[in-house]
This record gives sequence, structure tokens and C-alpha cells, in this order.
Amino acid sequence: MTDFTVYPAIDLRNGKVVRLRQGDPDQQTTYSNDPLDTAKGWVNSGADWLHVVSLDGAFGDSVLANMKALAQVIEAGSQVQFGGGLRDLDSIQHVLDLGVSRVVLGTVAVTNPQIVDTALALFGSEKIAIGVDARNGVVKVKGWQEETTYTAVQLAERLKIQGVRWMVFTDISRDGVGTGLNLEATISLADKTGLNVIASGGVNTSSDVLDAQSSGLAGAIVGRALYEGRVDLAQLLDNVRASKC
Repeated sequence: MTDFTVYPAIDLRNGKVVRLRQGDPDQQTTYSNDPLDTAKGWVNSGADWLHVVSLDGAFGDSVLANMKALAQVIEAGSQVQFGGGLRDLDSIQHVLDLGVSRVVLGTVAVTNPQIVDTALALFGSEKIAIGVDARNGVVKVKGWQEETTYTAVQLAERLKIQGVRWMVFTDISRDGVGTGLNLEATISLADKTGLNVIASGGVNTSSDVLDAQSSGLAGAIVGRALYEGRVDLAQLLDNVRASKC
């Protein structure tokens, strides 16, 4: 069992820090034009990791669209988990060389599973995570715009066989809405696969995160609740540390 980690989310679009509601690009809230300042704020509050997503890449635009902003976030000094449009080995290599600690692959895990096999062989299972994003249990890809024939469980079980150790699971219907994590589905995935599963989508209060910790999950990603002040990161991290003792 790995230590539980809280991942403040920094979603990048056109170099700005934003959040989307249920992944809808037309329902965007912009929180900052300065990714470095945002990242420093979370690091100064005690974050050891940041979860960074290039929404431009996820929607099929240039994967390099937010590289300047990503480099600024890395400069803040924490470990960075990064995803969004990474669909070939060169892109994965590029962001790892930039200083990313772990990449999150999404669409390519469905459309080109061999890329996952090769990435695991080249970079190791600690450097590669898979983002499994589902609505009503069915996996969606390409910035959550296209539905697949996989259920989340089916894809997760295949990933386990491939040698994946880390997975980020997002219930799309809850993302950016603040209705709480879908712990039942997330715990089920972790139990069925033995993967280190990070919960994402819907955190509204610190209790949501602490419930994820007590459920044996590997971590939780917190976005809008931080930006809108419903969760105080420093206090949350103190509570997480206290729960480990």
C-alpha cells in the first residue's frame, strides 16, 4: 500500500489556470493567468505533488500548447503529475525531460495500447499512470468527447495485465460539480485490480479527501474546491498526516 497523496489540480488552457464543469470546454472558469504563482501557492501550503493537465492537448490541439506554463509549474518545486494529449513516445519523453515526475496517459491507452507497453518498458511503472475517465461506468476519451466500448473495470483490468501500477479515475459526471467523489466506483476499481488508484472528480470538502484516504486509495485530486475556498490545503494536509499516525 502506497502513502496517500493529495494532488492540487492545475488545469491549463491557453497558458491560464482554469477549471471546466464536467469537462465541458464551454463551461470554463479562469482562476489565474499566472501558473507559477498558483503552483507556488499550493507548494507553500505543503503540497508535495501537483496534478497538471493540458486541456488544449486533451482536446486535440498542440500537445506543446502549455509547455511554457508547465515549465513554470515545475519551477515551483514540487513533483508534477502531468497529462493531456500525450499520445506518442516523443511527447512523453519531452515532458519527462522537462522535469515531470509522472505522466498520465489517457486516450492512447484505448487507441494504441502498444504505446503503453513501450512507455512502461522505457520509463518504468513509476513514471507512467493511466487516466481512466468514465461517465455512467463507460470510458470516454479525447478530452471526454468520445465514448468507447470499454467499461472502466474492463479497461482497468487490461491495464493491470499490461503492468500498469498507477491509475487516475475520474467520474466525469462529478468533475467540477462539487458533489463528492464517486468512492464506490473508485474503491471497486482499486479492489478488483490492486492498482494504486487516485480518485478524481467532485471533491467538495476536506471530508471527501479523508474518506478517500480511509478507504485505502492512493490519493485524491482536488481542484475547484481549493480555488473557491471550500478546502484549505494546509489544514487538509495536516489532517491527512494526522490520519497516517
